[in-house]
Amino acid sequence: MKYERVRLYEPYERIWHWIQAIAVLLLLLTGLEIRDHVRLLGYESSVRIHNALGFFLLFNAFLGLFYFLTSGAIKQYVSEPRDFATLAVQQVTYYVRGIFHGDPHPVERTAKARLNPLQKTVYFVILNLLLPWQVFTGLAIWGLERWPHLEDVIGGLPFLLPLHALGAWLFAAFIIMHVYLTTTSGRRPLDGIRAMVTGWEEIPAPAEDDEEEATS
Repeated sequence: MKYERVRLYEPYERIWHWIQAIAVLLLLLTGLEIRDHVRLLGYESSVRIHNALGFFLLFNAFLGLFYFLTSGAIKQYVSEPRDFATLAVQQVTYYVRGIFHGDPHPVERTAKARLNPLQKTVYFVILNLLLPWQVFTGLAIWGLERWPHLEDVIGGLPFLLPLHALGAWLFAAFIIMHVYLTTTSGRRPLDGIRAMVTGWEEIPAPAEDDEEEATS
């Protein structure tokens, strides 16, 4: 199979991705200390850092949304209804069985289509359900600590804290799966991660290029 080196990610996309990744990891770490699972910075320091990171993450998310909308990159995350179910089933089969038998990817990445149907579905859930969940519960906890009378409107800490913790564990699970599956997306295990650093990756060349090469 012939490969070509293409630019998959623009500079802003890479910077935005790593800023969000670091912020989420620090939120998880400080959240663990707030819940008394680890002891590193102290409770009060962890609360201050956690709150600041939460607002920063929200601000950076809006910047990212503005960029993806104005640049047209949002199309990468929008699923096309044509053959979506079939491709999704093929992708599941690949992750469950095919990947362990050396089968080729059912949906090869291109510069204009970097994500397979399952990835698009996961990102849709993350961005439209899990992230708003964490933002709402986080803001509710933050507001309740300052205006206790809001308890009658948004519920008390015994109600909000488990919901926020559940969202955090789901984010942690996503990160673990995301990192693992990234190692399966390229020719070599670290190609996907390297591409998010440099912007470039080697991907299979279009079929017509192979045919032209064979007939020349």
